[in-house]
Amino acid sequence: MASKKNLKKNVNYIIGELFTECWVQYKYVSGTNKEEAKNLMTKILTIHNDFISRISHPQPGNIKGFYQKFHSDFNKQVNELIEEIGKLS
Repeated sequence: MASKKNLKKNVNYIIGELFTECWVQYKYVSGTNKEEAKNLMTKILTIHNDFISRISHPQPGNIKGFYQKFHSDFNKQVNELIEEIGKLS
């Protein structure tokens, strides 16, 4: 298992890239629904806070299962966000 510090860095990097992509769509791509982009950026930040909090406070007991679920949930959320960013324009 990777350290919590490295896991947080990875989450921060991925979420940062998604937020940047959404911001670029909002700011520079004509035909983008501005309101949906703002809502999506808010959603991205909420997801970021949720996953960082989950890393900081793992459930006691089944740590391996906790992090397996964490990875599957995070990957699912990232894929959903990528699809939503694609639908902005």
